[in-house]
Order: sequence, then C-alpha cells, then structure tokens
Amino acid sequence: MTTTHLLYLHGFRSSPRSMKAEKMAAAVKARHPGVTWWCPQLPPSPQAAMALLLAGTSDWPRPRMAVVGSSLGGFYATAVAARVACKAVLLNPAIDPARDLARYIGEQNSWHDPGETFFFKPEFVQELRDLQVGPLAQIGQFLAIIAKGDDVLDWREMAQRYAGAQIKLLEGGDHALSDFDAHLDEVLAFLDLA
Repeated sequence: MTTTHLLYLHGFRSSPRSMKAEKMAAAVKARHPGVTWWCPQLPPSPQAAMALLLAGTSDWPRPRMAVVGSSLGGFYATAVAARVACKAVLLNPAIDPARDLARYIGEQNSWHDPGETFFFKPEFVQELRDLQVGPLAQIGQFLAIIAKGDDVLDWREMAQRYAGAQIKLLEGGDHALSDFDAHLDEVLAFLDLA
C-alpha cells in the first residue's frame, strides 16, 4: 500500500531546518506533491513530543502513513511506528537516549539558531525511558541507515537494535549523514510514496 502521509522527526537540538529534513521536504514536494508532509518542531519534553505526534497524526490513515526519524527522532519514530504499525526509516537512530542525554541536563541551544535555547530537565530522562519500546513485531517495516563513522552514536548498537530490518550499513559517514543525497532515492523507494 502506498504512503500518503509522511512524518519527519528531527534529532536532539535540531529542527525542521536540518539539512536532511529540508532535503526530504523538497524531494517529497517535487516528486510526490499529493503526499501530506509534516515535520514539526519537537518540544524538549519527550512526553510532550509524543503527545504532539500522536495528536497530530490521529486522523491519518494508519496503513498509509510512514515516519522518518534522525538520531533522537529515530528513537521517536520507532515508538510511533511500533504504536501505529507503520513503515519507518531511521537515520543513525538513538538507541538509549535516556542514558546518552542524561549528561545534557540543563540549558541547551539549537544547532540552527544558537540564540534559541531550551532547558533539558532531569525528568525528561525518565520520560525517554518510558517511551522505550521492546522487540519490534513489524521489523520488516523498518529501514535503518547506519554510518560506521557516526561520531555520536555506536553503529554496532544501532545495527543490533534493528537486526532483521532492512539495514544500509555505511563504511564511513558521520552522524549527520552529510552524504544524505546519496541515500535519498533509496529512502523514497522504501517509503513507496503515492
């Protein structure tokens, strides 16, 4: 079944202005203008982020929706896909953000606007733990693009978490997937956009 509704989730300290989000938005608009596209600015609270996503997609047709997520957005995308049984593309997805982000408690600034700040509260670590999903029943519905050169997350952990999914393991690369253009067609083909 083709995808008619696509959700894109950015990473920690990122925004809808990220390179990958903007490239995806442009490609969807140019090649699949009938697809509903939503790339919200996610609030710092994981609980609030998930509430926003579930409310914002509540009237979307579940079998025809898909989600793409990068880094922390990949963690959220996994939670959304597990909940609604939809396709998901994960770009260097965070596996244990409760562990990894515990050291970022305090004021943070946005990558795309250093003047824009937010506060990452201690309780957000528990909210991340609460969103952790167990084994993925629909593992065939996932595509993970994982760079061995990721300087932020451990590629082995990502590959292990999504074992059984379609995995594109890149020999080099970086956390941002700076060569995202080289993977865009594969992402779009997997999503099977209308």
